[in-house]
Amino acid sequence: MASFTQISTAQLSRLVGLPDAPLLVDVRTPEDFAASPNLLPASERRAHGDVADWARAYRGRRVVVICQRGEKLSEGVAAWLRHDGAAAETLEGGYEAWRRDGGAMVAAGKLPPRDANGRTIWVTRARPKIDRIACPWLIRRFVDPEAVFLYVAPSEVGAVAERFQATPFDIDGVFWSHRGERCSFDTMIEEFGLSVPALERLAEIVRAADSARLDLVPQAAGFLAASLGLSRMFKDDLEQLDAGLLLYDAFYRWCRDATEETHNWPAGPQKL
Repeated sequence: MASFTQISTAQLSRLVGLPDAPLLVDVRTPEDFAASPNLLPASERRAHGDVADWARAYRGRRVVVICQRGEKLSEGVAAWLRHDGAAAETLEGGYEAWRRDGGAMVAAGKLPPRDANGRTIWVTRARPKIDRIACPWLIRRFVDPEAVFLYVAPSEVGAVAERFQATPFDIDGVFWSHRGERCSFDTMIEEFGLSVPALERLAEIVRAADSARLDLVPQAAGFLAASLGLSRMFKDDLEQLDAGLLLYDAFYRWCRDATEETHNWPAGPQKL
């Protein structure tokens, strides 16, 4: 049983991908990381030996610290973070327990380089509709919560990517884009290694709406309508992204938890 300063893999798996998920900090040694170069979703690597230098960045935040087996490294780092004002827990059993229990993983080797502030930088075409909201949602929730997204004129995506060391996506001729009938969202799920049932189900909806194949899944027409409505509500692409994140949060929760639930109306007669 997890202690008051531990969280179990089952408990953490219910939080991963949600907007209020705790920050995940991986403090495995370089040797342990090299032996299994995957990360828990939306986690970041930190050196345990430098915790005194970076602990204050987490002040006032909820944090889960992960080491190889949930022992001395994560215990020490979490204690230091609590000293500096974070609500820090350790993952019971550490990385090994998460892997043993089949938790989702991100292939660290597919992550783009980070900037001086530790953020991945992405660039795509302005005026997003579906895929260019879906991909940032996936990245923010499962890959890099601090990721930066640049929406620019279509003709300038390549040049901006080069000049600002940004990773282009959802344009022709780049790695993170459509492949056949599959969308950029599909590509990211596959390449990052995030092929879990809820995301695969959401990808079907995104693919159907983005490719105008509304017969593929019954949710596609409503999803397309909501996406197009959002695009008409906001002139600022980043404001639209912020609003769109809530739409994807809701559909993700439906895909994960509520596909069997129905809403019946009218209600049956009330018992007096």
